[in-house]
Amino acid sequence: MEKNIAPYTMYAEMTPNPNTMKFVANRWLVTNDKSYEILANERVGGPSPLAEKLFSFPFINGVFIAGNFVTITKSESIEWQDVMIELRDFISNFLNTEGNEIIREEFLNAPDEVEVTTSEGVEAATLKADLTDFDKKIIEILDEYIKPAVESDGGAIEFHSYEAGLVKVVLKGACSGCPSSTATLKGGIESLLKSMLPEVKEVEAING
Repeated sequence: MEKNIAPYTMYAEMTPNPNTMKFVANRWLVTNDKSYEILANERVGGPSPLAEKLFSFPFINGVFIAGNFVTITKSESIEWQDVMIELRDFISNFLNTEGNEIIREEFLNAPDEVEVTTSEGVEAATLKADLTDFDKKIIEILDEYIKPAVESDGGAIEFHSYEAGLVKVVLKGACSGCPSSTATLKGGIESLLKSMLPEVKEVEAING
């Protein structure tokens, strides 16, 4: 007897960033504990067929997919109230159409890396095997104490590097370009890391 799988349903949530909206599913979209951010200039050949379809809407500037949600960043030329229901239904229809991939298999099975985009816009990747023990401590703290709160706001924070007391991170999804992200970075993340790891003197977002 075949097991019936419930169809995907979505609901929309506002985020602290007025230009982003979080669309939450009743089931997991990504199960490998990774996140995927696709910007409008990367719309073709990227990790997500869903993102490629979403970019058919000309007002969408970015798509971020993690866990059980999709965060969409729009241009300021349009209001959420005019497009929110249409986007929610569009994502639901895509997810419930047999054969549609959310993330391409080759990206799901990619090596376990810390992926970053430098301040110059150049993509880079550091194998986790190359991280120091102190780097791993920072990542553990970010994952345990910071990641759940950031994801609840429709975003993500990823470790970039540590050197001479300075921790550099990458902000994704709703966190990227959010007006309140600087306050969160300094008042929350930096304070927590400094209290738990005295070697840390400052936290900086390289794309904040």
